[in-house]
Amino acid sequence: MSHAPGKSDDTLYAAPGNPGIADHAQLVTLDAADHSAVLAFCEDHVIGLVVVGPEQPLVAGLADDLRKSGVAVFGPSKAAAQLEGSKAFTKQLCERAGIPTAAYREVETVADGKAALDEMGAAPYVLKADGLAAGKGVVIAETRAEADAALADMLGGQFGSAGARVVIEAFMAGEEASFFALTDGTTVIPFGTAQDHKRVGDGDTGPNTGGMGAYSPAPVLTGALQAEVMQRIVQPTVDALRAEGTPYSGVLYAGLMLTADGPQLIEYNCRFGDPECQVLMMRLESDLGEAMLACANGMLAEFGEARFAEDFALTVVMAAKGYPGTPEKGGAIVLGPFADGAAETGAKVFHAGTTMDGAALRASGGRVLNVTATGATATEAQSAAYAEVQSIDFPTGFYRTDIGGREVTREVSSRRV
Repeated sequence: MSHAPGKSDDTLYAAPGNPGIADHAQLVTLDAADHSAVLAFCEDHVIGLVVVGPEQPLVAGLADDLRKSGVAVFGPSKAAAQLEGSKAFTKQLCERAGIPTAAYREVETVADGKAALDEMGAAPYVLKADGLAAGKGVVIAETRAEADAALADMLGGQFGSAGARVVIEAFMAGEEASFFALTDGTTVIPFGTAQDHKRVGDGDTGPNTGGMGAYSPAPVLTGALQAEVMQRIVQPTVDALRAEGTPYSGVLYAGLMLTADGPQLIEYNCRFGDPECQVLMMRLESDLGEAMLACANGMLAEFGEARFAEDFALTVVMAAKGYPGTPEKGGAIVLGPFADGAAETGAKVFHAGTTMDGAALRASGGRVLNVTATGATATEAQSAAYAEVQSIDFPTGFYRTDIGGREVTREVSSRRV
């Protein structure tokens, strides 16, 4: 939240915030689920722009209530946020708009799910809880037995109401990448690329998580592929939602599979994403506040293009032991001497699940820190990020050691040619 429309450097409030952002914003105790309290705060403090970060408040319609009260908001309406809130909604929209994506079936019973798996033939299979599951509601089943078990778990309440309906998709082979765009419901501009690492363990092993690290840009998304993504996926999505009376305003995060038949949509997020946001922001040279306000006011066409540095940015997530299951909370954290990016590694440590216990910094969530660095190459950014990771004392934490490994290997290979 910020004061004064048009000024991105005025008073900034963060609700609820954390020790990391406390150096930059005034922390506010506000429950995003209490729309009346949020509205009252905006009125009392003459808020000029509200940025709704997480997906849950967007899906719950916080942006709608703010707009009805005349508050400028960066983030989609409840109806448009179904792009993330319901996998089935997005699949249906793709069908109507001719957007390339995997074949799918929606099921609400185990019997229907098994019939759908029969129709899809041999493994692997992709099963997704329809609703919000904190990035953990996706299972890539390598065998039919794994698929049957995942189906029973999801429909049996593993993800609560989010799993009352399950989307079963045909498996798509290829490399994953992320494409970002800003839109005010009509105008759409590209906003960078990234690749993340979803699995909890090195070598992309173990269960899916909300993300264990990322880097930007994603060189596999060439200029030609980005133009194709805009033309065949992102722009048709924005156009379809506007035509159907539910215009989308905010950031669109398209998770893509780069297949032999071209880019196909895996899913949408209606937020910048974590850890993708960190690497995008480290490279962004444009004024983010101006861009978001232009989206909120329907004036994105006047903003122009977003500018990014040519450097790579890479982030490593430090998580609490037990994640993505039950994380071990309360562990002490001692940051390295250069965690503010001022010198030495040049890394920036973004806080996620942290809290202050007196003078001690402690873990309070599953993913705790995002250690982020830049470099002229992915190799340099990776080296700087891991140098900073090594300087952090977090005995109850863990992290992957191979973030950006695929891109570093490509760089080494290209130098040998």
